[in-house]
Amino acid sequence: MEIRSLKYFLAVAREENMTKAADFLHVTQPTISKTIRTLEDELGKKLFIRHSFSIELTQEGQLLRDRAEDLLTMADKIEKEFLSLDNVTGGELFLGLAESYQIRYLAREIRKLKNICPGLKYHITSGDTEQVTEKLDKGILDFAVLCDTPDSRKYEYIPFPEPDVWGVVMPKDFYLAKKETVCVDNLIGIPLFTSEQGWENDISRWCGERLSELHLEGTFRLAYNASVFVKEGLGCMLTLNDLINTSSENGLVFRPLYPRLETKLFLIWNKYQTFTPIGERFLAQVKNGFAQYSV
Repeated sequence: MEIRSLKYFLAVAREENMTKAADFLHVTQPTISKTIRTLEDELGKKLFIRHSFSIELTQEGQLLRDRAEDLLTMADKIEKEFLSLDNVTGGELFLGLAESYQIRYLAREIRKLKNICPGLKYHITSGDTEQVTEKLDKGILDFAVLCDTPDSRKYEYIPFPEPDVWGVVMPKDFYLAKKETVCVDNLIGIPLFTSEQGWENDISRWCGERLSELHLEGTFRLAYNASVFVKEGLGCMLTLNDLINTSSENGLVFRPLYPRLETKLFLIWNKYQTFTPIGERFLAQVKNGFAQYSV
């Protein structure tokens, strides 16, 4: 199975039409058709259902599409890594980041590194622990940032200089906004939004056996989207400090939880990983910078 064949396959899957895919790739339509037939013969499965004016993926085709996207991303990353081996002032970094205000510490170190290595290019993927560790494990990412304790059997890691603080985001005219802090009793009967990871790990740890007394209205992976639901009066949001704009103009306020609930942030990478020169310089920059913040 060739990389070129997978590129042709993904183009057809995206365009849902071989002629359009051929135009996009600047090859002939017979070339595309022959490549798809060869792929189907190799795998022993039909990848597309042909219609009069379009085609659609079979279940097997959908599986290949997901795998092919990862494979092509990895192939592209490998090519860039080898091109950067002799480049001491640049290169590519692939980072998977959790949502946190503490990411500012990482951004500061990248800015310092850019001053030394002006050819540095970085690619950011956002997601929760499951999303970013999956890509890290596959080698698609060089580093990831987690709001979760890393598995020390699989990863090396550096803690961020300070933790995030959990609280409740609510409309500024909501009755709980008058309080300085919010406890479990205050949240009973209120529709709540948070991330699935936060609910199962952090909020569960905070509430203990009383978690069942709270009503989880819905889960979100993007804090901004949850805040829109809060502004529309659908409930309150359990989230980390400084993720949401709580200025007076935005109509929302943040109140910390009581007892205080904190989550630590970690920069992680695979054990025994071999880095490109820019990856090594990035890691050294972060270690040095974070150590200064912690003094």
